[in-house]
Amino acid sequence: MDWNKSKTIFIIVFSIVNVFLYLLYVDKVTDAQNVQVMGKTPIEELLKMDNVTYDQLPPYKNDPSYVSAKSMIFIDEQINKLENQKVEISDETFLQSKLDDPVSVMNTKGDFDFTEILAKYVLNGAEYELWDVDEEAQEALLFQKVKDNPIYFSSNAKLVLHWNDKGEVTNYEQSMLHEFGTFNRKKDLLSPIEAIGNLYSNGHLKQDSKVKSMKLGYSTHVQVSETQVFAPTWHVRVELKDGVKEDYFINAIEGMIIEFQQEPLEEENE
Repeated sequence: MDWNKSKTIFIIVFSIVNVFLYLLYVDKVTDAQNVQVMGKTPIEELLKMDNVTYDQLPPYKNDPSYVSAKSMIFIDEQINKLENQKVEISDETFLQSKLDDPVSVMNTKGDFDFTEILAKYVLNGAEYELWDVDEEAQEALLFQKVKDNPIYFSSNAKLVLHWNDKGEVTNYEQSMLHEFGTFNRKKDLLSPIEAIGNLYSNGHLKQDSKVKSMKLGYSTHVQVSETQVFAPTWHVRVELKDGVKEDYFINAIEGMIIEFQQEPLEEENE
């Protein structure tokens, strides 16, 4: 028997077992952290004690899939299809456009309506969903969607629109992902009430606050070379007793609370 060969095989198998056991350990620790404060008391009762309320919880599909994607490299064929604008490309993946004739984004009621600008003047505009309108800065931030769910705060999957004093878009910046793929983890998604309980157990839900809305999306999990991986993520919007609203994001598989480094929109123009 070749002892050196046997020893090598043993070391490899031992290493694989160690990795497997470590992953099991991480899963168990994560599960324990998610419920450590709840103890024997149902989360609904704990919330009631602190007068933390919530509207009807959203339905959701228990699909614990991570999503992979690559940054879109913009090519001339795509750019030539864009009408009424001059386009510049930076680093192959960042599109900057200036419209020849500004396009109104205000409807007859004086509300913002981005339907026309997205349909006619933005590449794959239907793939983007509005996140925020900053009326003072005259800018809007939109996130690209995958499986009809937004990808939160990825610099590689967003659209920023800028308008003038007449409410007409004059220019925009765009980045986009493509070649989406999925792969599963053998673990259920956190339910809405479990996500709320996770926030509560970590001290983020203050007394007399109200969960106003919840939506499932994705956030950056890891980037390996050109491929980016995104994890299912709960977005929870909370209204405090004084009316201030706060946004929280929770990895819907691992339960971690995510903090984004959000840059002011106007920095996109620099």
